[in-house]
Amino acid sequence: MWAEALTYMRQRDENGHCAASVRFEGFCLSRSPTMPSRESYTIKRGKKQSRRRAEKETSQKGSLFTAALGLNVSAGSIPSLPVSSNTSDSNTGSRICLNRAPAPSKPTSPASTFWQPIRSFALSQLTSLVRRATLRESDLAPKYEKVHNFKVHTFRGPHWCEYCANFMWGLIAQGVKCADCGLNVHKQCSKVVPNDCQPDLRHVKKVYSCDLTTLVKAHNTKRPMVVDMCIQEIEARGLQSEGLYRISGFSELIEDVKLAFDRDGEKADISSNAYEDINIITGALKLYFRELPIPLITYDAYPRFIDIGKITDAEKRLESLHEALKLLPPAHWETLRYLMAHLRRVTQCEKENLMSSENLGIVFGPTLMRAPELDAMTALNDIRYQRLVVETLITNEDVLF
Repeated sequence: MWAEALTYMRQRDENGHCAASVRFEGFCLSRSPTMPSRESYTIKRGKKQSRRRAEKETSQKGSLFTAALGLNVSAGSIPSLPVSSNTSDSNTGSRICLNRAPAPSKPTSPASTFWQPIRSFALSQLTSLVRRATLRESDLAPKYEKVHNFKVHTFRGPHWCEYCANFMWGLIAQGVKCADCGLNVHKQCSKVVPNDCQPDLRHVKKVYSCDLTTLVKAHNTKRPMVVDMCIQEIEARGLQSEGLYRISGFSELIEDVKLAFDRDGEKADISSNAYEDINIITGALKLYFRELPIPLITYDAYPRFIDIGKITDAEKRLESLHEALKLLPPAHWETLRYLMAHLRRVTQCEKENLMSSENLGIVFGPTLMRAPELDAMTALNDIRYQRLVVETLITNEDVLF
């Protein structure tokens, strides 16, 4: 019986019949090596379906990135995740290995492809921000350095030095106080206090006869508002006026403009409705420069500018004048630059207003330059050199500033 069963099985195998198994009395006699079991087939089929679903989801993600960013992403640019699994058949103990997903032949970096447009956009935005910040910074008022205007002061009640924090002893003249910012210090401490005066509008109560740097720092502007407002009004309605700056207006109305600036500051009304004659505005502008405690061309730089006026060679005079302008404080230099640009525009309308650079030099020479403690005869001799300096500044405004 046993032998007949074995013989029957051999014959069936030799004839090419693929019997799954031959069981005899509850024992498994053999299994065909070419036919897998039903359990292994089911597992392998499930793994294939899982892998296909993963590849489909990956391709859908790639299409979403392409649509969102406008990238030219090929189908193989986003590699699929390799899927591998080693599973043991619980019934037979045989091991079933699923193949890995094939890697692309030329893999590309999805990170670089993804971040490239974002990096370009961020760079363009950063460049734009820096450019706008630079423009805004150029519009801001420059940081002018200013020394303190200390004056001996008698304090009521106990006071402490704001520099060394020590008590101020005495009954009268205990220390000094800055007339522009109100800083209270000892007399000895005032010699070592840094030049960082920040004028306060509570202490700076006037516009005319006020130090130029003090005024611009108190109002946080590049130039005194008197200069800006008067020049803008003159250019708006007076460039063609005959004898501009040479003909003076009524002194009473000029004093009225002065009081308006001292009282209202930037809110002063100098329009044609208030002052129809443009010569009143030009007279108020010249009066402002004449009443400056330190002239626009300072006392320290005055001898250098007079020596330049004595130079006969035009090229050497221009070079020396360019170097002498560096001696002016920043606020004075900026105001002089703005004024010379305006006076040059006045000369461009010479046919209508009959004001050449030479005529303007005669008018503004003594106004912008004043001799420090010189006798009348010396000051009279310096007038012609003052005219030459101002005339050169107007003619070569685009080169010197």
